Amino acid sequence: MTAEVLPTARWQYCGEPDERRKAVLVQFSNGKLQNPGNMRFTLYHNDSENPRKKNQRILAAETDRLSYVGNNFGTGALKCNTLCRHFVGILNKTSGQMEVYDAELFNMQPLFEDESVESVPTLESQTKSFREKMDSCIEAFGTTKQKRSLNSRRMNKVGSESLNLAVAKAAENIIDTKGVDALVSDAIQDDLQDISLYLPPCHEDATKPEDVYKFEDILSPAEYEALKIPSEAFRKVTSEEILKMIEDSRHSTFVIEALKALPSNEESRDRQARCIWFLDTLLRFRTQKVIKKKSILGPGIPHIVTSKLLKQFTCLSYNNGSLQNLISNSMKAKITAYVVILALHINNFQIDLTVLQRDLKLNKKRMIEIAKAMRLKISKSKSPLVDSMEEEHRLGTLSIPLPPAYSLEHQSKRKKVT
Repeated sequence: MTAEVLPTARWQYCGEPDERRKAVLVQFSNGKLQNPGNMRFTLYHNDSENPRKKNQRILAAETDRLSYVGNNFGTGALKCNTLCRHFVGILNKTSGQMEVYDAELFNMQPLFEDESVESVPTLESQTKSFREKMDSCIEAFGTTKQKRSLNSRRMNKVGSESLNLAVAKAAENIIDTKGVDALVSDAIQDDLQDISLYLPPCHEDATKPEDVYKFEDILSPAEYEALKIPSEAFRKVTSEEILKMIEDSRHSTFVIEALKALPSNEESRDRQARCIWFLDTLLRFRTQKVIKKKSILGPGIPHIVTSKLLKQFTCLSYNNGSLQNLISNSMKAKITAYVVILALHINNFQIDLTVLQRDLKLNKKRMIEIAKAMRLKISKSKSPLVDSMEEEHRLGTLSIPLPPAYSLEHQSKRKKVT
């Protein structure tokens, strides 16, 4: 007889595995399985980036009679997983080589449904939105931070709904009491008051137009001094460069016309160039919505001017976990007021409101409202066009004495007279 020679068995450890790819060993707390082949297993893992939570796993199992659940964290987790290491070996009988893998032990406990809940899915559960289903998952398996965020969102929703109901009820009462026409009139008056809130200080007792809105309230001495270098290109601008600007449409109509009219006197020319440069910067700044970077307007803007723009003409907004500088509609109204005042100082206190209105992309009514709120006298003028045609423009003049403050009462009286 010849004896059968068995191959020598060899162990091969397959290395330190990914925590989420460990083999799974299960034990059942309520006995042994009679038919293991009838079990259906599902493994869930935590997608958190938190290193303490990313290895959390939940194992669910179902039979025809019961459902089971086990996890490797929390009070139900087995302590042996932290005190011991488990391995699973797979023997290849042909080669005699056994591949050894790390494993994790789960204690499966039966899960009993609430007797008051029907096993048949209800219409409500079938029609749940994706958000509602995600909230249910967060309630069951979410981290402490996710659950806290969910509770906060639900509280805000309840508070928002209560506030909306209260506002709607109050609005109904006000409409019933005052009427729609009176409310519209109040809204117009409030809008005019909002404009005045964003105007620089107006010195009504001034004896000269330049003292009504003082230049120092627009640009401080330090800010004015910082404009010397960036405005040098405007101060030295030539006729050829102005033509190039017009072709490239790089600057507004008001800026182009102001550059054409720069005085020859060196001191006056330097002052005008600085004012025109800052006005041009305000116009470009006003076209933005959200300022994400301080260098959004280019590298040539001095730090003190950038800080002024962000501090005076933006409001802080919280978005996606970070603060950002937002140019709201009220901030745009404030920028418009400062542009008008700068234009007055540049143009000897009389400006073409129609030109500025187009540069600012405002409608005619809004421009006139702002001009009147700034105590400008409004007049009409004919502006020449090509082919000997003319166009009617509105002019705004800052002169002493100042006209009465613009209000809804003056507007309604004028309508009655006309």
